[in-house]
Amino acid sequence: MSAQHRTESGPGYLRAMRFAVEQINNSSTLLPGVSLGYEMVDVCYFTNSIHPILYFLANNHSVVQLHNNYTHFQPRVLAVIGPDSSPAAVIVAHVLSLFLIPQISYRATTNELDNRERFPSAFRAISSMEQQIVAMLFLLKEFQWNWINVLYSDDDYGRQNLKLLRARATGICVALQDVIPVPRSSQLLSLALQGKIQATVSKVIHSTAKVVIVLSLELTLPFFFQEAVRQNVTDLVWIAAEAWAIEPSLYNITDLWRVGTILGVATKEFSIPGFDDFRVSLAEGANGQARDPTMCNQACDQCLGAARDADLTMRAQGERIDFNVYSSVYIVAHALHRLLGCNAIGCHKRVVYPWQVGRMLALRNPSPVLRARDQVAITLRGKGDTPNSFEIIQWKWDQPNNPFQKIASYSTKDQKLCYEIVIVFLQFPFTQVPISVCSQKCQPGQRRKPISVSSCCFECIDCEAGTFLNNNDLYSCQPCPDDQWSRAGSQECYPRLVKYLEWQAGTTVVLLLFSVLGLVATLVTSVTFAIHSHTPVVKSAGGRMCFLMLASLIIGFVNIPMYIGIPTEFKCMCRQTVFSLCFTVCISCFTVRSFQIISIFKMAAWLPKAYSYWMKYNGQYIFITVIIALKVTITVTNVIIHPPAPVLLALEDDPAIVALQCNKSYKLALVMNSSLDMFLSILCFYCSYMGKELPKNYNEAKYITLCMTCYFVSWISMFLVMSMYRGVLVTICDAMGVVINLLGISIGYFGPKCYLIFFHPERNTAAYFQTAIQSYTMRQD
Repeated sequence: MSAQHRTESGPGYLRAMRFAVEQINNSSTLLPGVSLGYEMVDVCYFTNSIHPILYFLANNHSVVQLHNNYTHFQPRVLAVIGPDSSPAAVIVAHVLSLFLIPQISYRATTNELDNRERFPSAFRAISSMEQQIVAMLFLLKEFQWNWINVLYSDDDYGRQNLKLLRARATGICVALQDVIPVPRSSQLLSLALQGKIQATVSKVIHSTAKVVIVLSLELTLPFFFQEAVRQNVTDLVWIAAEAWAIEPSLYNITDLWRVGTILGVATKEFSIPGFDDFRVSLAEGANGQARDPTMCNQACDQCLGAARDADLTMRAQGERIDFNVYSSVYIVAHALHRLLGCNAIGCHKRVVYPWQVGRMLALRNPSPVLRARDQVAITLRGKGDTPNSFEIIQWKWDQPNNPFQKIASYSTKDQKLCYEIVIVFLQFPFTQVPISVCSQKCQPGQRRKPISVSSCCFECIDCEAGTFLNNNDLYSCQPCPDDQWSRAGSQECYPRLVKYLEWQAGTTVVLLLFSVLGLVATLVTSVTFAIHSHTPVVKSAGGRMCFLMLASLIIGFVNIPMYIGIPTEFKCMCRQTVFSLCFTVCISCFTVRSFQIISIFKMAAWLPKAYSYWMKYNGQYIFITVIIALKVTITVTNVIIHPPAPVLLALEDDPAIVALQCNKSYKLALVMNSSLDMFLSILCFYCSYMGKELPKNYNEAKYITLCMTCYFVSWISMFLVMSMYRGVLVTICDAMGVVINLLGISIGYFGPKCYLIFFHPERNTAAYFQTAIQSYTMRQD
């Protein structure tokens, strides 16, 4: 067996190993009839790790003999316990694995030992360094420290821990990352290394982070903390790696308490039954008093003085690593128990080779080895790991008998922290938890705007109105759904009040009233024209084309309710198509009627042949049919390209209200549909103007001008409103424009005709119209 005797910790580990060996040798059930022996060597940190290993391999010779087959190779030992540092453990594992000699490290946390291909016989009696990193991160997140300094030793231990920390530290940013140089011994420090340590301490002082994680072996730290005290480093929180979390030599540095609060990740403390009595017996033996000779099975009196001197220090550290050493010995003993087939009577006497012990330790189905008073099972698993847990400890300067006080437990199985007492942060105002963040936490409803590469440094900006902050994305504000709204700096959206042209609204009543009046007037006109269809007034108004216009007007008035109530796809389609088609029919009839009147009085004389073709082939109906077909094509194309559908539109002046109306493409479709009507209106104006000198009974210029004026005024107003406003007002203006245009045609054009029919029947005769034509002819002559 090997034990590492150095500084103040080695004698304590030695006592735990001796206690386990003596317990096993005095047991009548574990290895009856078999006695364990051990060899103690000093590895002198990790610079002298190879020499002791070669000593173990040499057996009784001074050289290590070479063999073709090491199956029956018998070195000086069957197993090696230690060393405790990760670098030294890896160096030893490289050699021992070549000979398949089992090695159980009681404090080395490096993950390199988990590689079964490189180190098939290496095991640990402590959790991996990955678990200690996880415990540190839980501690950081518990106190919301996301802005930290990281110092690591310039060796494999520091670099491996740093790599694990950077890989797992999600949501935590590193303000300062610097290396602590490793001296060659604990006594000497070159001027170059002194300068590097001074520079590192200076960087820590000037860093804005208040939390410092130190991933280092204890060898590098006395000089560092002495320099930190010299430069008056204060008010920081230090988080210690397991390698130095309970190191008494660091605790005893003068005025170290000034640097701030020191927390650490340490191996969980277990009580070893009978170990306290064993330590007392060692102390009594060192004072010259008699002790039971059965408690030591080989010469070790020279160690009693060192054990007595270190007893107080070991009690301060607790039985953390001692328990790992103790359990490591028991793990080997149980492997021997199975190999030798031991029972209550005894064990089989046969030669045991190291590789057999290693194979037994590497079994995939581990069995309990030891149950302490805490009922915690110590096992070796497939990767050589154990279920030991970590503790979070705090260095207490006012409690010398308990300097490393346990404040929380971390279970590697459950991966959670369980706090037992409240942490008291020293040298902070009112002992409050220190804040270590690059940027303060944003207020509710504020998003983060990065101001550097680090995600922990940001500005807080209020979310704009109409957006909200989703906790799943703290860097961008999400838009509210169309039916919801929010104020600036909101975390949630609120339902909007949906507005549309309701049936009970006063505007709706007025709109329906004019629509009903227009519909009644159009129906009366239709009946009147049907009764007097043979009269000159009806014929001069357009004859059979009048009934086509009147039918279109009736359909237009009936379509007015489509603008009222909750918009649907059907209503939106009616709004987009019905009136446009109806108005096109009317305006095309106006154009044809004006053109025909001009042709009769002017074109017949100028272009008699063209006029005869126009009349012979019913040019007026062909023109109307072509125009209607063209309008239907435009309308259908608009419906296909821009399907009408109700949408919710937010109102800029009141975000709490949303207007339910037809989609935005309705405006574009309206422009395209109106383009043909505009062309026909201009053409109609021109024809009407050309016929202003015709006989009075055939001169419809002023009536058509009235209709076209209503059309232009209503739609110019409509486009202005649609450009400046949105919501219910647009729907009202749209409906009012339709009603005005329909009334303009129904009353402005057909009204005077009905007036002549009802109140001046003498003017509704062929003779009267003939007289008017003769008067026009005489004036032209």
